[in-house]
Amino acid sequence: MVATMPTMRAAVLVAPHRIEIEQRPIPAPGPGEVVIRVERCGICGTDLHIYNGHYSADRLPLVPGHEFAGRIASLGAGVAGLAEGQKVIADINIGCGHCFYCRRNEILSCAAVEQLGIHRDGAFADYVRVPARLVIPLPDDMPFEIAALTEPLSCVVRTARRSRLQLAESVLVLGAGPIGNLHVQLARLMGAGPVIAADLDRARAALAKECGADAVVSDPAALADTVRGLTGGRGADVVIESVGSARLYGEALSLVRPGGRIAAFGLTPADAVWSVPPLDIVLREIGVQGSVAGMGEDMHTALHLLALGRIRTAPFTRVTYPLTDLDAAIRAFAGDRTAFKVQIAA
Repeated sequence: MVATMPTMRAAVLVAPHRIEIEQRPIPAPGPGEVVIRVERCGICGTDLHIYNGHYSADRLPLVPGHEFAGRIASLGAGVAGLAEGQKVIADINIGCGHCFYCRRNEILSCAAVEQLGIHRDGAFADYVRVPARLVIPLPDDMPFEIAALTEPLSCVVRTARRSRLQLAESVLVLGAGPIGNLHVQLARLMGAGPVIAADLDRARAALAKECGADAVVSDPAALADTVRGLTGGRGADVVIESVGSARLYGEALSLVRPGGRIAAFGLTPADAVWSVPPLDIVLREIGVQGSVAGMGEDMHTALHLLALGRIRTAPFTRVTYPLTDLDAAIRAFAGDRTAFKVQIAA
């Protein structure tokens, strides 16, 4: 009698807009690896870009999903300090480990970097295999739906660090979706102010106000006057673009004060062009700082803030779908403005 190999479900993006639920063998951990049973995995804007074929199209077929939390199912040889059944999350950024950038802990600049769920199979599956060195234990009492917010919050933490956000600085967040809302909450938590959020969706703008924004704007015609009225006519110290719109990047340049900084966070289409007058950047001494993902210390900081209850998480955990309905979940995330954040539950 031939023994059957245990299988799992995996939601595979086989082509843009086409997800198939496959039965696959449960991965076995190699040396220095662990396999995690996924309990929650969030859907984010990057997943939507991948679904639409705008990002990582050369990696299809792919199991997306990178905002996840779960329990360790099995350990590979040589793994120490972790245990089966332990609640964990994972840093998704896997560098080569030996290049100039990896040795400087600038893993996102590694030419060979891969991200779980973006460049290699991720967590829209029952199980995911990850390097043990990237696994982060969770507090025993932390719910999985909260822990799964660590990765997106870590991206926001990194943006704040790279833009050198300071106490009492004015901040304008362009876009009040899930990630924009987190930018608002973290800026408030760090003592920035006033914190202004702008979004065409009045409900999302109102939610940003509930979550800590000092002012919100839904009318584009009122944005410049509102920002200048709250900043002594100067413009914002820091403008965070969290949508991924070349037009909004242009708006950011007109709304930042002389000597201020623009945090470039939102992913635009690959062919988008931001026309920037160099003389304006030079004469006004504007800083532009890109930030693409959280890693390492950012993950630990984000987890600590979530564990302490410093972030309002209820709006992010209300809508869940089963793995088998991932396609519907992504469509809801993209098209249903009331589905603020969507998570896949085991």
